Amino acid sequence: MLGINGGEFVVLAILAVLILGPEKLPEYAQQLGRLVRELRRMATGAKEQLREEVGDEIADLDWRKLDPRQYDPRKIIRDALLDDFDDAINAAKEPLPDRSQRAISAGDSPKYDAAAPVAQLAAGDRAPYDSEAT
Repeated sequence: MLGINGGEFVVLAILAVLILGPEKLPEYAQQLGRLVRELRRMATGAKEQLREEVGDEIADLDWRKLDPRQYDPRKIIRDALLDDFDDAINAAKEPLPDRSQRAISAGDSPKYDAAAPVAQLAAGDRAPYDSEAT
């Protein structure tokens, strides 16, 4: 009931008796009762009007799917990251084509092979210069 526990309700009741007095308290209690009944009647009327205007569509609606409390941003991000990670793992598991059959295209970078012999420069030769690397 509005987040009020028993002790707070007793304090509010005592304050109401002291402020309003015993002669006016029944009158205000009647007004509060009428207000609550009127609010319930208005809520019921609004619910019925909504049902009439929307029709059977609202009866078939699963409200639990629309509950914002079910959306956990951490879970959404984790799922999105895991999907990308799973895609990368699946791509890594695919066998690579044989290197002898594969030509290096402009977008590929050749891999360094530590077992390949290194060409020695002759005296007076300049080291190769890559203009794109600098």
